Amino acid sequence: MAENKGKTDSIRMSMQGCRTNNGFVHNEDILEKDPDPGSRLDGAVAVLGPVEPDLKDIRPYAGMPKEVLFQFSGQARYRLPREVLFWLTVASVFVLIGATIAIIAVSPKCLDWWQAGPMYQIYPRSFKDSDMDGNGDLKGIQEKLDYITTLNIKTIWITSFYKSSLKDFRHGVEDFREIDPIFGTMKDFENLVAAIHDKGLKLIIDFIPNHTSDKHAWFQLSRTRTGKYTDYYIWHDCTRENGITVPPNNWLSVYGNSSWHFDEVRNQCYFHQFMREQPDLNFHNPDVQEEIKEIIQFWLTKGVDGFSFDAVKFLLEAEHLRDEAQVNKTQIPDTVTHYWELYHDFTTTQVGMHDIVRSFRQTMDQYSREPGRYRFMGIEAYGESIDRTMMYYGLPFVQEADFPFNNYLSELNAPSGNGVFEVITSWMETMPEGKWPNWMIGGPDRARLTSRLGAEYVNIMNMLVFTLPGTPITYYGEEIGMRNILVTNLNESYDVDTLFSKSPMQWDNSSNAGFSEASHTWLPTSSDYHTVNVDVQKTQPRSALKFYQELSLLHVNELLLSRGWFCYLRNNSHSVVYTRELDGIDRVFLVVLNFGESSPLNLKEMVPNIPTRASIRLSTSFADKGGEVDTHDILLDKGEGLVLEYNTKNLLHHQTAFRDRCFVSNRACYSSTLNLLHSLC
Repeated sequence: MAENKGKTDSIRMSMQGCRTNNGFVHNEDILEKDPDPGSRLDGAVAVLGPVEPDLKDIRPYAGMPKEVLFQFSGQARYRLPREVLFWLTVASVFVLIGATIAIIAVSPKCLDWWQAGPMYQIYPRSFKDSDMDGNGDLKGIQEKLDYITTLNIKTIWITSFYKSSLKDFRHGVEDFREIDPIFGTMKDFENLVAAIHDKGLKLIIDFIPNHTSDKHAWFQLSRTRTGKYTDYYIWHDCTRENGITVPPNNWLSVYGNSSWHFDEVRNQCYFHQFMREQPDLNFHNPDVQEEIKEIIQFWLTKGVDGFSFDAVKFLLEAEHLRDEAQVNKTQIPDTVTHYWELYHDFTTTQVGMHDIVRSFRQTMDQYSREPGRYRFMGIEAYGESIDRTMMYYGLPFVQEADFPFNNYLSELNAPSGNGVFEVITSWMETMPEGKWPNWMIGGPDRARLTSRLGAEYVNIMNMLVFTLPGTPITYYGEEIGMRNILVTNLNESYDVDTLFSKSPMQWDNSSNAGFSEASHTWLPTSSDYHTVNVDVQKTQPRSALKFYQELSLLHVNELLLSRGWFCYLRNNSHSVVYTRELDGIDRVFLVVLNFGESSPLNLKEMVPNIPTRASIRLSTSFADKGGEVDTHDILLDKGEGLVLEYNTKNLLHHQTAFRDRCFVSNRACYSSTLNLLHSLC
């Protein structure tokens, strides 16, 4: 009996040992429950044989064996919550996927970097001299990047810096893959690109593919009929009589006189649309087109974010070489020497020219596949009609330029509300649907704004370009109101009229306006640099520079300006009035610009349901900022502008009376609830 009892106790201890959990706490009431003494032997026998555990009176406990866990997991009270959570998770995933797809489907296209902020155009020879030789250079631009960022600029546009004889100052390129020593080295350029990108900015550069310098290696090989270069330029037989060249036809250079020049080495005439030192490339030759594409790829590989292509309308000429028609048919042919005396039907905008430009676009698209690295393409279409200019946007399904540069405001030589209105509406009404506008009030080949219109119009013109839809473009110095230089004895040759707007940037009131420490600069500084400079204006709360910074900040931060509708209300010889509005935002900006003498305006007559009082968001008269105006009677001085703000739910672009006077590039609506833009307008 004692032996049997010992075996039973041993088995019992073994069972308790099986329930030991290395420190986990068990349900003591259950684990220590002593079985009926009369059944101990039966219990021992049960341990020795397979038995299904009885879980009726047992609750889950930490560290339970997996066999016990599986028994509990199959019970309805544990299985059902688990299944509910599983299907809720599945449903949530599908809801999130559906919501993501819906948001993508209804979201308007995001603005790209060339749309999101202003561009700043720099003529590098005149921006900042870093090596004291009197010429601006690439290192000088890098030194001033912090200043450029204070203007809320998004894109820097640098005009031509290629190795060149500088005839015509930027168009006679000797080597498209080299930096002219005046501006620095290729290493300087690479450092500049890296520094620009480190600041979160983008860089576009000039490119003139139409012609080269006569010192270019291609031309030297072409004039000796060397290999494939024989037909890289446009050559034709011409006669020589008593030392005088008789050209093949009456085609004229942009600068006047025949566009054909005799070359004694090849004993033929070559064609040049510009100066005789700038022979035109033969774009009928596929090898020339490939050369240009390789140059584009070279600079894109260097990190350039885009190009401004210039003089593209001259890329092709008619191969039949027939004479162009005279404007004045009664004029004696031998006296026709000025470019404007002919209709240029055979030397500009020929069939196939746009195909070449589109091939440039396709080359750039190969470098636009990386997210955030879209490569911009702009076209300088100066001298073109508005209809021909719009053709550079491309076709509905064939992209060409992102936009042709709009220089029409820079051609205004007299302040006029009607003149400004005509420039705005001619562009907006002829621009293809969905395309993006741009506005510029100056450039290297145009007289500066202050010299054309007067210093009192600097702020109002900057207000105009920053409150119109599209990308504002600023030529260096326009933010402080620089003017043309007033000198005649310039140490440079050819077309001095284009030099007056290229004077050195005015940084401070030190020698040479802080542009250079050299004893002599390539162009003199303007005589007003003691008061019109960056250092002085950044400390003056009412300066042109401070106002420019406020405008650019407003443009960056306000959806009404970057994405909103543009509706024009009124124009006359004095004033222009328009609104900027966006579906989903109950605020409206109303812009009032006065280009003439003081005259009262009644906005109540122009805008239905406008409140009696409107707040002044921004004013060229700094004393008015933050105040209010009576919309029945507004009196503005000459050159004064206001950005008014008022609340309304009756947006003008929804009203039949204004529908034909409202424009938008990329339609979008704002949801204040979700704080996002959508296209379900």
